[in-house]
Amino acid sequence: MHSCVERSRNETLSMEQIKQGDHLSQSENIVETNIDKLKALFPEIVTEGKIDFKVLQEVLGNELEEGEEYYRFTWAGKANARREAQKPSTGTLRPAPEESVDWDTTQNLYIEGDNLEVLKLLQKSYAGKVKMIYIDPPYNTGKDFVYKDNYKDNLRNYQEITGQVDEEGNKLSTNSDSDGRFHSNWLNMMYPRLRLARNLLKEDGVIFMSIDDNEFQNLIKLANDVFGENNFVENLVWKRRATPPNDRIIGKNHEYLVIFAKSIDKLSINLQPRSEKLNSRYSNPDEDPRGNWVASDLSANGKGGRLTESCIFDIKNPETGKLFSPPANKCWLYNREKVEMLISENRIGFRENSGSPFLKRYLSEVRQGSTLATILDNHGYSQDSAKEIKTLFSADVFDFPKPTKLLKTILTTGTKDDEIVLDFFSGSASSAVSILELNSQDDNKRRFIQVQLPEQTDKNSEAFKEGYKTITEIGKERIRRASKKIAEEYPEKAKDLDLGFKVFKLDTSNIKAWDGNPANLDESLFDAQDNVKTDRTEHDVLYEILLKYGLDLTLPIEEQQIEGKTVFSVGFGALFICLADTISSKVAEGIGAWKEELQPEVCRVVFKDTGFTDVEKTNSIQILKRFGITEIKSI
Repeated sequence: MHSCVERSRNETLSMEQIKQGDHLSQSENIVETNIDKLKALFPEIVTEGKIDFKVLQEVLGNELEEGEEYYRFTWAGKANARREAQKPSTGTLRPAPEESVDWDTTQNLYIEGDNLEVLKLLQKSYAGKVKMIYIDPPYNTGKDFVYKDNYKDNLRNYQEITGQVDEEGNKLSTNSDSDGRFHSNWLNMMYPRLRLARNLLKEDGVIFMSIDDNEFQNLIKLANDVFGENNFVENLVWKRRATPPNDRIIGKNHEYLVIFAKSIDKLSINLQPRSEKLNSRYSNPDEDPRGNWVASDLSANGKGGRLTESCIFDIKNPETGKLFSPPANKCWLYNREKVEMLISENRIGFRENSGSPFLKRYLSEVRQGSTLATILDNHGYSQDSAKEIKTLFSADVFDFPKPTKLLKTILTTGTKDDEIVLDFFSGSASSAVSILELNSQDDNKRRFIQVQLPEQTDKNSEAFKEGYKTITEIGKERIRRASKKIAEEYPEKAKDLDLGFKVFKLDTSNIKAWDGNPANLDESLFDAQDNVKTDRTEHDVLYEILLKYGLDLTLPIEEQQIEGKTVFSVGFGALFICLADTISSKVAEGIGAWKEELQPEVCRVVFKDTGFTDVEKTNSIQILKRFGITEIKSI
């Protein structure tokens, strides 16, 4: 495991984060969270701990819509889909270091599993931490729809889909356009995922969603519902083909990127880097100490479309003495006093041929970037992305990936520094590769979270013939190969780049009790005996504890042997975990000494309940209290 000496602000844990772990039985309960928010806003609606809906109606006054006919977006199954988004998950994510790259140090995640359950599991750890989400979901063409949600038991449904449970075979299926609920099926798949994803965005965060004509209009309406129509940012049109196809009445050669903000008032996006072509317009023929400049028009239409009298006068060329009036029906940008000052400062020049005045626009004073246009007509084509895959794999192992040039454009717009990017329809991992390449170019440290269903590849496909049985195998291998390529091309720069990723896989909980009735989990969690499943490791349980405590899965973890037992330190001693059997009080002594060495602001210890005899447990608790550790839990 990773051992670090230096503490970083992002890697240490607060008391608030530690306290979030008090409900280790399940993922974030969104219903309870929303009720708590309502109670905080309107305390008068609470009666004996419950919400009095009639009082709430009175508080809201005339803002309630009670008529039968009013504008809204609905479809068959929406109520069930909404309930599903609010239902906690009792699953977990199991670590797979053997499939990872730079496990001990990387800040990137690749999660293999049904994104509905994974998004639920990320609610505690990553709520409000993701700067940008990019998704390229199924377009609902009638052939690509594979997410058949079973709202009664999504984990078992996932196991059936991935062949982990041999019941009715592979559950992957398409959404035929002959189905009476063709659009509803797609909306029911997307709705809970978008609701959960929104929770993960930072307040200044943004989501980009690729789509084509099949569900473009429905996606806009759906996003209006989830994010609020006031948070709509823009629709981008991506030219995906250089030439239009000839097999249609009108040759369609574009797709869309729909953009929504978490909060439009707080949205923070970036300019595109200025191109060399744009900067080449600037030069410095007169060796102006302010640097390169370009001649700019000195005239204007006047304020509010009216000519400003103070800005209508003759400008005299100091070398020739010739006078110049503003063009017809225009005025100068500035009044006489301001113009004379600019001439004296050499900020206004005179053209060699005509002698007419112009304003110098300096490169150093213009915006150091350009605005992203809504028409993306030179941002990579589908054929380019196909070439990228074939170059890397020497085979066409994935159909219709997005080109990295396109994704790097929107990543530049949406992120910088060490911000987190989530893609929960990861596919061939184009967004992950784009992040790695972009970081190597602009020296930022963006982090990615990729989520992908281990959908089986077609037995007749190139991917299957090349040995890739699932899409996740393609995605992971693509990141590995792209990382290696970057390291070979930029060996010095690569030393400071995070080119790795941690692999986690969705599974049922490591704790037997957590697979039961969610309503009883809080009561049974800490009372259960021998409740860790026999086929699970200490590392499996370790990461489930982190996940259920709401801690970042990439936090630094140091591992030590104390009296022959493995003890984990998470976040520089903010959390100690020992899951061994036959623990003695000497282990507690060792943890106390380690805590004294690290001096964390807060500290909690988690043991396995069956790891102690009653006497040793009592002694250990007293020893830990002596070291100032009073937060002690057992599972």
